Amino acid sequence: MSNRVTITAALPYTNGPVHIGHLAGVYVPADIYARFKRLKGEDVAFICGSDEHGVPITIRAKKEGVTPQEIVDRYHKIIGDSFNDFGISFDNYSRTSAPIHHKTASAFFKKLYKEGKFIEQVTEQLYDEEADEFLADRFVVGTCPKCGNPESYGDQCEKCGTSHNATDLIDPRSAITGNKPQLKETKHWFLPLDQYSDFLEQWIVKDHAADWKTNVLGQVKSWINDGLKPRAVTRDLDWGIPVPVEGGDGKVLYVWFDAPIGYISATKEWADRTGKNWENYWKDKNTKLYHFIGKDNIVFHCIIFPAMLKAHGEFILPENVPANEFLNLEDDKISTSRNWAVWLHEYLEDFPGQQDVLRYVLTANAPETKDNNFTWKDFQARNNNELVAVLGNFINRALVLTHKYYDGIVPQPNDYSSYDLQTLEELKKFPSIIEESIEKFRFRESATELLNLARLGNKYLADEEPWKLIKTDPDRVQTIMFVGLQIATALSVLSKPFLPHTAVKLDNMLNLKAEDLSWNDIATNDILLPSNHQINKTQLLFSRIEDEQVQQQLDKLEATKKENAQSNPKLMPQKEETNYDDFMKMDLRVGEILTAEKMPKTDKLMVMTVDTGIDKRTIVSGIAQHFTAEELIGRKVTVLANLAPRKLRGVESQGMILLAEDPDGKLVFVNPDDAVVNGATIA
Repeated sequence: MSNRVTITAALPYTNGPVHIGHLAGVYVPADIYARFKRLKGEDVAFICGSDEHGVPITIRAKKEGVTPQEIVDRYHKIIGDSFNDFGISFDNYSRTSAPIHHKTASAFFKKLYKEGKFIEQVTEQLYDEEADEFLADRFVVGTCPKCGNPESYGDQCEKCGTSHNATDLIDPRSAITGNKPQLKETKHWFLPLDQYSDFLEQWIVKDHAADWKTNVLGQVKSWINDGLKPRAVTRDLDWGIPVPVEGGDGKVLYVWFDAPIGYISATKEWADRTGKNWENYWKDKNTKLYHFIGKDNIVFHCIIFPAMLKAHGEFILPENVPANEFLNLEDDKISTSRNWAVWLHEYLEDFPGQQDVLRYVLTANAPETKDNNFTWKDFQARNNNELVAVLGNFINRALVLTHKYYDGIVPQPNDYSSYDLQTLEELKKFPSIIEESIEKFRFRESATELLNLARLGNKYLADEEPWKLIKTDPDRVQTIMFVGLQIATALSVLSKPFLPHTAVKLDNMLNLKAEDLSWNDIATNDILLPSNHQINKTQLLFSRIEDEQVQQQLDKLEATKKENAQSNPKLMPQKEETNYDDFMKMDLRVGEILTAEKMPKTDKLMVMTVDTGIDKRTIVSGIAQHFTAEELIGRKVTVLANLAPRKLRGVESQGMILLAEDPDGKLVFVNPDDAVVNGATIA
């Protein structure tokens, strides 16, 4: 039975730096798991790399007036440096622009192509005549057909999470020119996901019902129930991996197809460098494969990539895909466009040498089962009350007293009391307790148990009070300090997955080499740090974070909020030119909402009776998530009165109420003055 493990972390887009949401959702939990597996003596390949062919990269390049290669080179370094700084211990961090990736992805495509696994179709796709190019999904913006979000992308609505095709959007427009795109024929290759529906349902929904996260199972089940459809694997673009078959001129592999293959190519690159056989990590059925991702990547790692691997036929499937939810910042969604984030490189400028503090806080507050919230006050409290007061306090006590009483030499224990034996027995339980949580991907729980071991040490020293006994019973103190140092040594090993920088400091203070003790040794060895062993000088593991430091971060966010409010929000491009006669056809009137009731079995629809001055009519609007029925009654509104009636969920809506959307996505009524009578026309 092999103990080989392949661990992948989602490839970050190289169109910007990484922030705490990325770290909490993907990279810290993946690193904890990889470090833990290594401590267990397993053969680990921890793989990641920069995703450099995404459309967001070409968008950024166009905005900055540079080439996509310049963008990815810049951010590949920034992202890689951030990961190194925070101790994310990838065995290989590669990039999808690397020649080995182009070769690997091309070979993967050609194998499926030769074996007839694709469907070749001529389809109509959106084309921007002014820009003279087919529009990739992220270059199309329009109204989501499911939730009505007017700023949905062509591949996915970020408001409701629904995936769709760009041609499904209502009133699509080009993100390049703002023009309405035209449909134009083009040939592409599609992966027929519908042919893998039964396999996916059996493998994930049924076979993994007991061991995969409910959010992952729920999303996969929803996709399968909605009916899987063929999905294009190629795109009309000039940035990416050229389609390597006849008829592929001017086309590249779609980024969602080439990016996950990046895991394989990065493993090949690592294996070439280290003399290993990459196939052992991707084709041996005894190897366990794990994908660490955020919830926005579930469809790619649990539907599309497994279908690709199944179609190829030579690769293993993941043992688990422990996707996390999202992390918010100070009760607001993290947003790169609004600069509402804690960027990792900026954090280190403000908190130098305190990488592990952020790792710990993000682990203790990880969004494992639901979206969670990061606040600077909680960050301060967890550092001061847990890392400093619990873990740091115990280590400092144990080591300082050893230097004070024995010149830093581990004392010889005398007879053990029942409390000593009980404490040492409790100590041996912690590896399995923490391990069980880690293996179930409950990293918050495992971090709590690590602190509980330090609490055990604090309680032991507080109960025994060696600082009092040293004058009356020095023999007893030798035993107490020996036991305390065993707990400190256990902490040096068990903290390695969570607090790698701290563990190095602790190893140095205890005068241990990283390889001296393994995870399993903590449970099996009666002595972890022998008598007469010389420990080194003690230093504080953590320092208090003061109110002024926290206020500085809050002030920075407040400045960002004010800057966002003063700058123009992300506005829709101007629509096609119209004329005065067309405008005058619209009958805009002042109305008043008389009654309002949320439509049963819907989240968004509100059914209202509106007095337009000329009649009282029913209008249905998707505003129920923004307003309660009670606050709508009596409100003056602007009504498009001559809009053709339309049935929504069986109720005929006779008009439209005008609203605007603020930069935060909140709906605001276009209000007439309350003094204006119902029915007054607006011109």
